Amino acid sequence: MTTSTVKELVLRTAEKQGVPGPVAQEMLTGSRPCLHLVPFQNLTLAQQEEARPAARTGGLPSLPDDVDWPDGREPLLLTVDCAALPREALDIELPPDGHLLFFAEIEYEPESSVVLHVPTGARTTERPATYELDGEPEQARVYPPNVLYPVPGLTVAPDWRDAPATSAFLDGGADRDDILDGFEDAVRDAAAGGASHGVSVQLGGYSSPWQLAPDEGDLVLLAQIHGQSIDHPVYTQTLIVGTREDIAGGHYQALSFEQQV
Repeated sequence: MTTSTVKELVLRTAEKQGVPGPVAQEMLTGSRPCLHLVPFQNLTLAQQEEARPAARTGGLPSLPDDVDWPDGREPLLLTVDCAALPREALDIELPPDGHLLFFAEIEYEPESSVVLHVPTGARTTERPATYELDGEPEQARVYPPNVLYPVPGLTVAPDWRDAPATSAFLDGGADRDDILDGFEDAVRDAAAGGASHGVSVQLGGYSSPWQLAPDEGDLVLLAQIHGQSIDHPVYTQTLIVGTREDIAGGHYQALSFEQQV
């Protein structure tokens, strides 16, 4: 979505929700775009007609000949086809092509986690799940593959309600918090074009953590992965953050991973 499109969407939604224009402007100031990666069935019928896959959960990793499965044998959670992402949809810089592979544990706090970029044109082979450890056969966890589709979205900073016009609006009545809750939900739904994205993978934007937000100071969100989007019974949230410079430069070894339950 372009800046003008986002502005029009927020102002139109504010009018429908009974939210004053200055409050809507403060939300805009405190907003960041994101991409939701969702299954085909979570798209609207109109979106399904033009849908192009951009990612896959689970499955086995395809890696260059000189790159092995990460040492900890963390499962492959997500493979993102960078060339299939809408380029204008994010305010962080991802590779223009190739694939980003995310390895991490989602069932308990990961001891180590890895993001790898496999460039376009690299000769790759699919790696087996079986391996040897101290001479004994072992098998890495492999989650069922599921194709995901990109949906542009909008996120807002957790402190946007502290802005002057919004604070004054909140002071005007006990129901104002509920009004703003409804406004935020309506903006997110409108930005996603009606697609269902509550339990999904999110690239960029502000996190929506269950505990303290890890994307503070110089750290921004690269990805937020709900455990249920990988394996439905797993109620965890994996948040991956780094500086804009490290993300843009492909310095993925500098990223931080946090699991919340």
